[in-house]
Amino acid sequence: MNLRVMCGLSLVCGLIVAAVPLAAHHSFAAEFDSTKPLTVTGTVVRLEWTNPHARLVIEAKDDSGKPVTWDFELGPPNGLMRQGWRRDSLKQGHLVTVNGFHSKTQPHIANARSVKLADGRQVFAGSSFDTGTGN
Repeated sequence: MNLRVMCGLSLVCGLIVAAVPLAAHHSFAAEFDSTKPLTVTGTVVRLEWTNPHARLVIEAKDDSGKPVTWDFELGPPNGLMRQGWRRDSLKQGHLVTVNGFHSKTQPHIANARSVKLADGRQVFAGSSFDTGTGN
């Protein structure tokens, strides 16, 4: 192969590799519904400190009193650390109240806007939702 073809192939391969992470990441509007806010109170099952988004799983009760497991998407761990979170900020069994927005497609998955701890502290969850109000 000549040098021109090799350079062209390298460029195409580089662009494909660079685009894969962008396609894998989603916007808030692609997955969550900003017109469907929710508040859920329950106990922490686990906090998953993973990229690209940390996840908070809590056990709550539905309207009939049956247990329901909620999976909340948080911001990226690096952003959460800037908000004062640590990997061990929430432990299994802690009581929390989460404000956020329903998934467009899944009944018990949501994007967390804030997490209120049992001691009254409210922690910004690093949500990808922006109200535009500066809050």
